[in-house]
Amino acid sequence: MNYIKESLSQVFGNKAGRPAKTEQSEAVIKIYQDKKNTLTKADLEAVQHHHPGFFGGKWKKRRWITLVLVNLLFVVSYVFDVQLLEGALTASRFVGFHMADLNSALQVILAYKHIVLNLAIGMVTVFIMWLLLGGRTFCSWACPYHLLSEWAEYLHLWLVKKKLVKNHTFHRKTRSVFYVIFALLALLSGYTIFETISPTGILSRALIYGPGIALVWVGVLLLFEVFYSRRAWCRYVCPIGVTYAVVGVASPLRVTYNAEACHHEGDCRKICLVPHVLDLTIRGAAHDVNQDVGADCTRCGMCVDICPTDSLKFTMKGLDRFH
Repeated sequence: MNYIKESLSQVFGNKAGRPAKTEQSEAVIKIYQDKKNTLTKADLEAVQHHHPGFFGGKWKKRRWITLVLVNLLFVVSYVFDVQLLEGALTASRFVGFHMADLNSALQVILAYKHIVLNLAIGMVTVFIMWLLLGGRTFCSWACPYHLLSEWAEYLHLWLVKKKLVKNHTFHRKTRSVFYVIFALLALLSGYTIFETISPTGILSRALIYGPGIALVWVGVLLLFEVFYSRRAWCRYVCPIGVTYAVVGVASPLRVTYNAEACHHEGDCRKICLVPHVLDLTIRGAAHDVNQDVGADCTRCGMCVDICPTDSLKFTMKGLDRFH
């Protein structure tokens, strides 16, 4: 229950506070006390990794390949009319099974004030799928804008390193405000306004049916992220991640953190797409020796790749953990 409460709190923009001693297990308190006496600066420097590079990390490679193949399957099905995966990411049919992006479906329901059978079937299908996969898996493993934004992030960080630009951040609760705004706009206007400006939907349709003027908006967003704010759309605006994070709270697939193995050098937080979910890796911040990373995690696997002590691993509840 604590995991669900803390996860939802993070999803809606609250910062995880350092737990009081009474909230921590005796085992983790002892681990932190022992590290004060034995973990030196030299130990931290010895395990620090260099960035694995643009193509580095096995989970990143798996994720990029999966993301490309998912979107390519839409294109191939449409171009060759094989009717394998019809539609786009917002709404589709996979070998006859209806699938509907949950956030898009919610927008439609709010706008039109009713729900048709095919939409309900598509919602249930996708709900079950992402409930099993968990967190914001859709974002990092299927969303085409996420991939472009990730590439733009490398350019942004290079410009920051060269001191050509500065990164500007916003409060994470901004995303919750936009979530409410988009929902109200759909409800009051009768139009799915978010779908008009969603770079996810725009890119998905452009890949399948051909480019349109809406791609200019996608370009504007990417330029904003390159020169002003790192991954701004995903972190501070997009309601899709909020929807899937809420659904994924109960998922059995998680990233689990082991406080005993961790040297707290911070490489995982530097590389993380949503670093607030890894605040528990800060020394003294974990509740227990083994603790699951919250549902706002995109399950991208980059922290698993870069962790030098294997203190972060993918786990499936009820099964053995896997790398």
